[in-house]
Amino acid sequence: MTIDEAQVILEELVNDLPERIFKELNGGVLLLPKKKISPEAKKDDLYIMGEYCVSPNMGRLVKIYYGSMEAVLGENASNRKWTKELRKTLHHELTHHLEDLAGENDLVIEDEINMYLYKNGLPMGSVKSPKLGRYRYVNENKETK
Repeated sequence: MTIDEAQVILEELVNDLPERIFKELNGGVLLLPKKKISPEAKKDDLYIMGEYCVSPNMGRLVKIYYGSMEAVLGENASNRKWTKELRKTLHHELTHHLEDLAGENDLVIEDEINMYLYKNGLPMGSVKSPKLGRYRYVNENKETK
């Protein structure tokens, strides 16, 4: 998928959401060609798919990294897979935005927990924010806690 095709899909996803979600998101949603690897990556194996940014100069904006998605999805990924990943990333970053406006940080905590799991060789996503209704940890014995 080209960056132009991904931009069309992203615009459709944005247009499908209620306008109130974008309150104070004055920088909008940007699709950037960059491939961004997390500074926490062990072996260049952890890509940043998107970021929610707040800046005194630029305001609030969401960045989606086309290059990271391309690296993760591969050259032959279907439009359906691209759409799914774009939607997932967009919703994740917009959740950061809405939580920021509300003075909440549950998703930041969840992201930090997932980074801790990654750094310690545990499966990312095995812990979810209690506020989001999914909190569980699966240990090495496959016991759910």
